[in-house]
Amino acid sequence: MWLLLAKILAAAVVYGAAIEPRLLLTEQEPGSVPKLPPAWEGKQIAVFADMQVGMWWSNRDAIRRAVHNVVELKPAATLIVGDFVYEAEESVNSQMSEVLGLLQPLLDNHIPTYAVLGNHDYELMNEHSRKENAVSRRVRFALDSAGIRTLDNRVAILIPPGVDSTPANALYLVGVGDKWAMNDKSEIPLSQIGDSVPRIVFMHNPDSFAHIPAGEAPLAIAAHTHGMQLGIPWVSAWMWRKYFSDEGAPVAGWGHHYGEPGNNVYVNRGIGFSVLPLRIGAPPELTVFTLSRAP
Repeated sequence: MWLLLAKILAAAVVYGAAIEPRLLLTEQEPGSVPKLPPAWEGKQIAVFADMQVGMWWSNRDAIRRAVHNVVELKPAATLIVGDFVYEAEESVNSQMSEVLGLLQPLLDNHIPTYAVLGNHDYELMNEHSRKENAVSRRVRFALDSAGIRTLDNRVAILIPPGVDSTPANALYLVGVGDKWAMNDKSEIPLSQIGDSVPRIVFMHNPDSFAHIPAGEAPLAIAAHTHGMQLGIPWVSAWMWRKYFSDEGAPVAGWGHHYGEPGNNVYVNRGIGFSVLPLRIGAPPELTVFTLSRAP
C-alpha cells in the first residue's frame, strides 16, 4: 500500500514539475466592452502574466511559447499582468535582461505591449510593503526603455491599426498598480477618463478589483493567483478565497458575483511558479479576448 502511494506521489511530482508547466493553454474569451467603437469590433487582446524569471526552475519554455503564439496571432495589443522577476533584489538587472530577451519578438513584430508591475517586481513575498524600491524602479525602467509601456495607475489610449487617430476610434487602457506595494490607486487613472468612454482595466492582484466603483470596470483583467498551482475543483477556489485573498477574489477565470455591480474580472493563471516549481490542474495560460460591443 505504501509503495503504491509513493509511486503515485512520485508520478504526480514528475507530471507537475516536468509536464504540465509546459502545457500552455490558450483560452479564448469574450471581451464585452460598453460603447466599444466599431473599429475595435472583433479585434483581439492577448494576455499573459507571472513570468517569475529568477525562480529556481523557471518556466521559460512556456514563456517562449506564449510569445510565439502572440506573434502568430498578431493581436491589436498585448497585456503582461505583472511579476516579471522573482527574488530579484541583487540580480534584477540580469533577470530583466533575460525577461526582455524572451519578450523581444513582440517588439520586433511591432505588437503594442503594455504592463503593470506585480508584487515580485517589488521583491514582496507578502503584504508587508516596502512600497517603491530599487527593484521596482529598475523593472519599470527596463520595460519602458525597451518599448513595453508600464501603466501603474496610468491610462493609455489605444487606436486599432489602419484607422484615424480620433476619439471616435479610441479604446482606453487603464492600468492599476500593485496591491501589496500599496500602489493600487485605481481612482487616479479612472478620474482621468470620462464615465462613458470604453475601457479595459488591468491589474496584477484581483483583490484590487473589489474596490473599483460600480460600472467603472466592465472588462477587467488580473493575475497573481497562478490558479493556486494546484487546480482541485471547488477546493482550490475555496482555499484561495479563504486563506489568500482579503476580498474573496476568484482563483482563475471569470469572477462571477465578485466586485461591484457592472464590473467583471477575469483572472489569468499565469505562466511561472512561486515557492515550488509545480503545476497540477492549473496549466500556464495565454488568454485571448475577442472584443465586442456590450448591449
